[in-house]
Amino acid sequence: MEHKTRFAEMTRRSFLTASGALALGSVAPMALSREGTDKNGLAQSTKGMATSPHELATQAGQRVLQEGGNAIEAAVAIAACLNVTYPHFSGFGGDGFMIISDSNGKVRTLSGIGQAPAVLPQYGNSIPVRGAASMLTTAANVDTLGKAFDISRNELGGKRSWAELLTPAIGLARNGFPVTPSERFWMDFRQKELTDLPAIAHHFMQDGKAPEIGATFRQPQLADTLETLAARGYRDFYEGQLAERIARGLREAGSPITASDLAKTQARVEAPLQVAYREGFLLANQPPTQGMTTLEIMGILNQFDLRKMREGSADYYHLLVEAVKQAFIDRNRYVADPEFVDVPVAKLLSTEHLKKRAQAIDMKKALAWPHVFRTGDTVFIGAADAYGNAVSMLQTVYFDWGSGVMAGDTGILWHNRGASFSLKPGHPNELKPGKRPFHTLNPGMFMQNGKPRILYGTQGADGQPQTLTAILTRMIDYGLDPYTALSKPRFLLGKTFSDTRDTLKLEQDAGEEVFAELAKRGHEISTLPAQSPLSGHPGAIVIDASGKKFSGAHDPRSDGRALAV
Repeated sequence: MEHKTRFAEMTRRSFLTASGALALGSVAPMALSREGTDKNGLAQSTKGMATSPHELATQAGQRVLQEGGNAIEAAVAIAACLNVTYPHFSGFGGDGFMIISDSNGKVRTLSGIGQAPAVLPQYGNSIPVRGAASMLTTAANVDTLGKAFDISRNELGGKRSWAELLTPAIGLARNGFPVTPSERFWMDFRQKELTDLPAIAHHFMQDGKAPEIGATFRQPQLADTLETLAARGYRDFYEGQLAERIARGLREAGSPITASDLAKTQARVEAPLQVAYREGFLLANQPPTQGMTTLEIMGILNQFDLRKMREGSADYYHLLVEAVKQAFIDRNRYVADPEFVDVPVAKLLSTEHLKKRAQAIDMKKALAWPHVFRTGDTVFIGAADAYGNAVSMLQTVYFDWGSGVMAGDTGILWHNRGASFSLKPGHPNELKPGKRPFHTLNPGMFMQNGKPRILYGTQGADGQPQTLTAILTRMIDYGLDPYTALSKPRFLLGKTFSDTRDTLKLEQDAGEEVFAELAKRGHEISTLPAQSPLSGHPGAIVIDASGKKFSGAHDPRSDGRALAV
């Protein structure tokens, strides 16, 4: 924690340098308020809330809300900044997802998933996970942000211009920001792999080495690109001058994506999936995201009375892990692009099926688990305003630093989500022209009486539903505040990029008694350090029943925090 404290102080000291660029429009920089945040990291407010894994990005959203902007405007500003300050987990060359609840009670989702090109390359036995050959889908994050911006302007009375909302991100790219502990951790973790990627070595390292935490990092090419995007509008990324530059850069790098493929890219505006949980409903995005998987896990847990179990006990962890296994069996069999395969959502979320899966859980014995873990890196953004609007958002570049390849001279690091396709004939996620790949991202929202009560989401690929299962039960069933719920020990099931064993990874502070009892039930357990960065970076905002009181936090394992308005 001392490590994080020193970085936070660097960030605060650097703010005066960046603040001129962070100011929206002609409004003068506003003093950063620490009011409403206690020493443990729980923020509280009666005027609104913003959270993300990077404090400077959260500040951009906080400023929008302080100046009378709405939750969508705040989320767009935060997202744009994260695509600059958290390049290892987020980017304009990736995908993005939102759940939006407005003050009129209307809820919709945006799923920005880039599709495979119309003309596919030839692969051997597998799709590469890095390099140009992994740049196999277009990037829909910018269209997600743009469509959300249109909803804000056309339906919610938003006053900010598109250019104003990108201004903070432009300033951070141009003037620089301190390198985060998270970026340094992952750069050290991936050192051997990243040094073989010229774009990473050239743009993100210094003399072939990871930069020091707190060192100023600038991205002038990305700043130029964002200025173009701000001036010409979000569809210029897909159909305008910027699209031409992107397509040329992709072609020269060796990607099969063409200008025509970019022009076809559209985020989908859809109705949310939902499942009953306790006294409310949990919402998620439609397939090909694994949102339905998180809902299935929680629907299974809804068949049990968790309050009869001690939070953090062996019974608690065992039940959550076994519910995850039951839902993952269905996910691996069914979830893919519904335009290409049948995804029986209604059946999988039906009360009958959830009860059947719950009955399959043996509280004394762990189900064997040989299934493959899916990797991926992501950032969560939450924003709620005093008008009754709320946004839960995730955006991603898939692996940390995505494909590791820039789109020409644009400064845009392209994602490698296409590497998640399968080359196996008949597989639900089989690679086909124009198909959207399976996506682990699933931001969420808990509703009661037609109003949002919890906004939540996390980084972590396969770990996302697992992490969300832990934090949701701790907040809903045990009444923990967001920061306490986020701080508690968490688990990861199965093979991961850091550990190829088919084990249950559990953070050490779960306690020796829990480890011993879970082992007795047949779980093969590996130990993660307490507060491990490998355990995801969730965030959450809780809104009380009146809609007038907000509390929020971001994972202490991350570089972020929730900020009150």
